[in-house]
Amino acid sequence: MLSTQFKLALSAISVAVLAGCVNYAGIHAKGKLNTPQDIPSETVLDAHAPAAVNWPQDKWWEKFEDPQLNQLIQDALASNPDIAEVQARMDRATAVMDYANADRYPSVDAGAGISRSRLARSDDYAGLGNRYITLRSLDVQFGYTFDLWGGKRAAWESALNRATAAEVDVQSARLNLAASVAKAYNQLAFSWELLDLSERDLDRLEKMLTLSKQRFKLGLDNQSQLKLVEGLRNRASAQVIEARNDIEISKLQLATLSGKGLDRALSIQRPQRMKPYVDGLPSNIPAELLGRRPDIVAARLRVEAELKNTDAVKADFYPNINLVASVGVHSLLGDSFFDSVSKFWRIAPAVTLPIFDAGRLRSTLRTSNADLDVAIAQYNKTLNTAFHDVGASATQIRSLSGQISEQEKARTSTFESFTLAHDRYNVGQDSFLDYLNAERQLISDETQLALLRSKQVDASISLLLALGGGFRAVH
Repeated sequence: MLSTQFKLALSAISVAVLAGCVNYAGIHAKGKLNTPQDIPSETVLDAHAPAAVNWPQDKWWEKFEDPQLNQLIQDALASNPDIAEVQARMDRATAVMDYANADRYPSVDAGAGISRSRLARSDDYAGLGNRYITLRSLDVQFGYTFDLWGGKRAAWESALNRATAAEVDVQSARLNLAASVAKAYNQLAFSWELLDLSERDLDRLEKMLTLSKQRFKLGLDNQSQLKLVEGLRNRASAQVIEARNDIEISKLQLATLSGKGLDRALSIQRPQRMKPYVDGLPSNIPAELLGRRPDIVAARLRVEAELKNTDAVKADFYPNINLVASVGVHSLLGDSFFDSVSKFWRIAPAVTLPIFDAGRLRSTLRTSNADLDVAIAQYNKTLNTAFHDVGASATQIRSLSGQISEQEKARTSTFESFTLAHDRYNVGQDSFLDYLNAERQLISDETQLALLRSKQVDASISLLLALGGGFRAVH
């Protein structure tokens, strides 16, 4: 029997060993998740919200009621390489998740083998060294690692959150792509309007140039005045060429986004003028936005993934129990291969506890915590950016609404002035030159109005995207 002193010494050594085991004391993440209350925005959003509206719905682009736009977006969602890329990332994340899930369960393997060998002389009991043997084996092996501390489950949950985040990324990419197509389509519509106005201005200057040439011949204008009008006419001609180029560039951009090749641009027709789909903000934005912006949802899922990964790493600090078992037959004699004398079984439980690893586990945990801090910082940045996007888009829409209202008044006044100039010219009270100058101001005001309306549609699409574009998180 062991002496009392030896037992006490053994106990003391055991306690000392356990106390000296690898542990994660003092290692923790530093980041803190922000909430809407940490970045108060309600006052500003309420002040800049032009009107109260509903949240965007799925397939919001159909509200523009333009079949050609619907088809372009449908083509883009089906064929654009960007969608294929994020889809592939999602497939990879799903495969990693499936692997992590499979790692939680036992493994069963079967093996069979046959080997022929010549015994060494030292192994031959007869000392001849010319004996040959044939070993036949057939067995089934079982292996299982007990998840006592939840590490494997945490690793699976981490992979699950990453896979879900990748799935949300796909939806986010689809929304961004649809918005890009809609904005490019709006740019095409504006380019057509700009071409119409540029051609009107060119026609006006052609008439002015003809009049200037006549006045020069009559000695009413000097050559300097004639050259000035020629320069204005040439500049207007260049603007027409530029407007036509803008149309072709917009078509090529839409063709590229659709993923159908550049020839797709040849079939794109002139769009109808687009109108803003949304010009206000829904209620309760701070609370609702968290579940309606795919980038926020994906960022939060990645934070959860890193939290679970940290739990999985911590589980490695605790004792680990493995169980390996096998059963089968092996024999040197073929005729007794399946006899009871050839049967065997083996069971081998094992317990491991990290005692000294030169800091590997602690370094791994510090890395995991750093990854968690990065994910938290990215989430906070995404949340902050989301509120900025909503506020900036709402502010721009409000400003553009005011600008358009004033510009429409200016255009009305200019049109009335143009009408009066036309009437005065018809009765001989004003010259044709006065009439053409009045038309110049009208074209300028209509160009500015078209630009503001195009910006308003762009801002409306940006606001749709800022509000999540119809995305809704499913728990």
